[in-house]
Amino acid sequence: MIKIYHNPRCRKSREGLEVLEKSGQEFEVVRYLENVPSKEELREVIRCLEITPENLVRKNETIWKENYRNRLLSDDEVLDAMVANPKLIERPIIVKGEKAVIGRPAEKIKDLL
Repeated sequence: MIKIYHNPRCRKSREGLEVLEKSGQEFEVVRYLENVPSKEELREVIRCLEITPENLVRKNETIWKENYRNRLLSDDEVLDAMVANPKLIERPIIVKGEKAVIGRPAEKIKDLL
């Protein structure tokens, strides 16, 4: 099953959701600000994305700039920061099986489908 980590207040996330809706495929919506993924779930998503934890962070967020920028953080510390502050998680993330994409731009989602 396809899963989208979605923030309804984000225009790019809404565009990603629209791509999935138009695809006609079944999918699950995870509103990750309300249902924060566990550290292990984030670790799995990052594995599917084939990136490092820090590459999943929204570095322009005030929380990151004030608390984490310019610090040498381990992968575990970055994951802890995202679990504690889910607003830091890049969006939207679409997972299908063992593959995933960050849907920026939304066309990347079509490649995954």
